[in-house]
Amino acid sequence: MSSLSLRIERIDPLTPQIRRLILVADADHPLPEFTPGAHIEVQIPGSKIQWRAYSLVNLPGNPHYEIAVQLEDQSSGGSRWMHGVQVGQQVLVRPPNNHFPLATDASEYLLIAGGIGITPMLGMARSLVASQQPFTLHYAGRDASRMAYLQEVQALESAQCWISGGDPTRRLPLTRLLQSHSAECHLYVCGPKSLISAVLQTARELGWDESRLHSELFIGSLDSESPGAFEVELRSSGVTLQVPAGKSVLEAMIEADLDPLFDCRRGDCGVCVAQVLEGAAEHRDICLSERERAGGSFCTCVSRASSARLVLDL
Repeated sequence: MSSLSLRIERIDPLTPQIRRLILVADADHPLPEFTPGAHIEVQIPGSKIQWRAYSLVNLPGNPHYEIAVQLEDQSSGGSRWMHGVQVGQQVLVRPPNNHFPLATDASEYLLIAGGIGITPMLGMARSLVASQQPFTLHYAGRDASRMAYLQEVQALESAQCWISGGDPTRRLPLTRLLQSHSAECHLYVCGPKSLISAVLQTARELGWDESRLHSELFIGSLDSESPGAFEVELRSSGVTLQVPAGKSVLEAMIEADLDPLFDCRRGDCGVCVAQVLEGAAEHRDICLSERERAGGSFCTCVSRASSARLVLDL
């Protein structure tokens, strides 16, 4: 489906760093349908066109899309541009896509969110409330003033908020939270990479089946800790590229007018996976198993090199 031109109908400040945007189609055209956990991609104009993904927070079936955008301290331009748009402005949007859907065979759902990762989780919670399906939502953050949708989450009967204030003893008690659910419960987690890794590791240690574990890394966390530049050789293509700090191998390939396979650009889906032939990788995806990583699998959209040079079978 082609891109949509949508109008910004409303902008609400949720925290000092997060704003909510309500997007609508002109002339009462119906918006494409979506399912809970879906996202849209907004085009960021500039000398090089970029697309940034934002989870849909509203219920399906509404005549608008609701997203929330956090201004990143080390923004590469996307969140900063989104914090400069105005009511009435038109934006170009790719229709909804869903790499993070709710399982249809679950008897209950355990939702865990950290920071801006609340956006897909709240969308799921709203849908589960509407369909009267059992779930529990845990929302973690350091500072209440920086937690978007906090009051709405606190008003949910089946939700609990964990505000640490920097005190490690007040963080999510993961072992306790993950011990008390049935074998038909599905776990969903979204937030910083550190939270996702801790949740998934704890669940696996407690014997959760891999088919019941679902995660999504929010896009802002991909820009916050990029190592320095490195060189990548694409052996099958006979091309060598320089990958600067702040850019991915995938972005370097696109800028070199190559035609790489990719989809989510967030380390979620595995479409862009390549094989490492030489060099050391720093894995930043959340879709590959440790066995796959040890075997040389590498997500070009988020992972980087911890060596000066990387050779991929591309």
